[in-house]
Amino acid sequence: MAAATSRLGNLVSATSFVAEDGGGGSNGSVNSSIEDDEALGGKYQLPPPEIKDIVDAPPLPALSFSPQKDKILFLKRRSLPPLAELARPEEKLAGMRIDGKCNTRSRMSFYIGIGIHQLLPDGTLGPEKEVHGFPDGGKINFVTCLHHSFIWGDPPKKPLVPSGPKIKSNETKNVVQVPTFQDLLKDEYDEDLFDYYATSQLVLVSLDGTVKEIGPPAVYTSMDPSPDQKYLLISSIHRPYSFVVPCGRFPKRVELWTTDGKFVRELCDLPLAEDIPIAFNSVRKGMRSINWRADKPSTLYWAETQDDGDAKVEVSPRDIIYTQPAEPLEGEQPEILHKLDLRYGGISWCDDSLALVYESWYKTRRTRTWVISPGFKDVSPRILFDRSSEDVYSDPGSPMMRRTPSGTYVIAKIKKENDEGTYVLLNGSGATPEGNIPFLDLFDINKGSKERIWQSDKEKYFETVVALMSDHKEGDLHLDQLKLLTSKESKTENTQKRLYLRKDGVQLTATLYLPPGYDPSKDGPLPCLFWSYPGEFKSKDAAGQVRGSPNEFAGIGPTSALLWLARRHEILVLSLFLCYIFAILSGPTIPIIGEGDEEANDRYVEQLVASAEAAVEEVIRRGVVYPGKIAVGGHSYGAFMTANLLAHAPHLFCCGIARSGAYNRTLTPFGFQNEDRTLWEAAGTYVEMSPFMSANKIKKPILLVHGEQDNNSGTLTMQSDRFFNALKGHGALCRLVVLPFESHGYAARESIMHVLWETDRWLQKYCVSNTSDVSAELDACINDVSKEVTDSENKVVATSGRGGPELADFESEEFHPMPRSLL
Repeated sequence: MAAATSRLGNLVSATSFVAEDGGGGSNGSVNSSIEDDEALGGKYQLPPPEIKDIVDAPPLPALSFSPQKDKILFLKRRSLPPLAELARPEEKLAGMRIDGKCNTRSRMSFYIGIGIHQLLPDGTLGPEKEVHGFPDGGKINFVTCLHHSFIWGDPPKKPLVPSGPKIKSNETKNVVQVPTFQDLLKDEYDEDLFDYYATSQLVLVSLDGTVKEIGPPAVYTSMDPSPDQKYLLISSIHRPYSFVVPCGRFPKRVELWTTDGKFVRELCDLPLAEDIPIAFNSVRKGMRSINWRADKPSTLYWAETQDDGDAKVEVSPRDIIYTQPAEPLEGEQPEILHKLDLRYGGISWCDDSLALVYESWYKTRRTRTWVISPGFKDVSPRILFDRSSEDVYSDPGSPMMRRTPSGTYVIAKIKKENDEGTYVLLNGSGATPEGNIPFLDLFDINKGSKERIWQSDKEKYFETVVALMSDHKEGDLHLDQLKLLTSKESKTENTQKRLYLRKDGVQLTATLYLPPGYDPSKDGPLPCLFWSYPGEFKSKDAAGQVRGSPNEFAGIGPTSALLWLARRHEILVLSLFLCYIFAILSGPTIPIIGEGDEEANDRYVEQLVASAEAAVEEVIRRGVVYPGKIAVGGHSYGAFMTANLLAHAPHLFCCGIARSGAYNRTLTPFGFQNEDRTLWEAAGTYVEMSPFMSANKIKKPILLVHGEQDNNSGTLTMQSDRFFNALKGHGALCRLVVLPFESHGYAARESIMHVLWETDRWLQKYCVSNTSDVSAELDACINDVSKEVTDSENKVVATSGRGGPELADFESEEFHPMPRSLL
């Protein structure tokens, strides 16, 4: 903690700030205050200790099992990085951010330590063996490829005078509709700089330290060895580059090499892909998803679109899957493995007799699973599952995989005693109207029948199967010898899963978190923070399905709304300290539904408001939330939701917190979120959905937070800046906080602590201290008491000995005419 303090000398504690916002410490008052914004001088702030301590808690390690499943690697993670790390110079090139000093991507994640535990036969862990020998300040980054950045001397220097103007031309009249990508190349100098930093050299490194270069330097993007370790599947990008799309769409070359660097053949050389349509399920033309078969030594497979990558083109088949040996015989053509009418989504391999092929289509939410026999052409493919991806109740689960000796993963086949059937294990989340009840089914591939061999105890736990632990031996797995690793969670916090109806009949759900020991009958209603994120659906039934489990652990991230469960707020009213603790309405479902040919966003505002009204009415009806003390908040599309609710449902919320949102949809004219129509195709929808266009309607306080270097397409920092100006231009009570060096999500400790301070300040000032309801209730209580004294003066025994209570009596600990809910 001393180190953290020394590096954050510009942080100011906010433990006393509650008085500024109408709260106060043990000796505070409504009228007391601390430094105002000018006095603070724009310094970073710290949230109250009860929040700060949670955020500063050491993170849990990541786990990794050895191939033999007898050891567990504990990968230790660091806490939040300092802002100085984010402030290091970085180059923004072709959609990437590069640390020029380290010659790597900037802001990479890494581990700071490794511990190894033996997994004992009884399931317990042996003592930790810590790996030593790292240099001071060393960082551990696990990579799966053999290429590294190559230092080519000094980077190119930017010319003082450009060679000419910056020109973008479309004289060929191509139709190019792209999202608002960030960090793109801007000129020839950027192209040269990208080449400098992105060029790498593949090398083979032996354990004795010998290094052998293989192949020429290039801008390599991936390297995948074949299961038999004889070949390398090499992907690289090359010029001509683009100023309108990131490097993932640059010309792409895929080649096959031997592992010693000998060129075998070129699989494809795809041209620049600026013109991929914006419609969902549109893809790049040509070969894509090129991979090795997991069950073969060196066999390739890939998909090719038959609709030119345009999802709006009606064609059958839409995708064809091909397969071919690494080195085919002369004249041998790729073999057609399967044809699909939806968009290809991957393959789970088992052996020549069994593989599962997945396809889906976003517009209809249809998803299908095919059973094929790759080695038997006389066996016809057949559909195993055909369902809606939204229908979580019908989800059959996913096949469990096992590790092969070559390190790949294939479907685990299960043998039953005295049974020649082909069985697999389906591991499912088990969504039901009562919540998720995870399961494991023994599934007969040929008959389609299943037997439930394990299910979580829904009354006590949320338990899930994490891994197959008995797959380290070759051959089929026997049912009576299965060994599984599960993760078990139990209900430890005061949560309530709520089901309620929207006015159009759609069932909604929300998780209501209440403080420990809270009793609504004794403690009365609480201030509430409503935190959510809308989602799109094609059917009302699917939108109303219950997701999640009441027994799941609550995940509390560094900017989570659940942090305010630990926060207690005191305000002084009529010389009495009133202690408030928060209720958190987490993830109330906000389904935006477009059934049939209807577009969901055409009724976005209507459905958004209806969903919020239903949630607010439910918690108020149950007596746990104070009307007039409900704040609304969200991040990204949740921030967009927040601004819209303050514009179109001001009767529901007292204030709002919007982080890293987009508020003017005309600035994202070629689609956003799940909207794939352009501004010119749905101008009315774009305008109606934009809270920027309704800035004049927003009268409730709104806090805007945005990273200064947001690289998410659609949520440019400019969105918050212009929205703030629009609000300020109409006299709205608003505040904009721009975080230096931060992107779409916030990373630095200083930034996160300050966001929490800003959020707490906003909640204190405009939610907890929203005293209109308190004052009204106090006035009513005082009037009631006065009336009772006047009408029945002889029945009142006054502790002061005088004829009746006076206002001063409200200070007495023995006399509280206010409801218990206000104490």
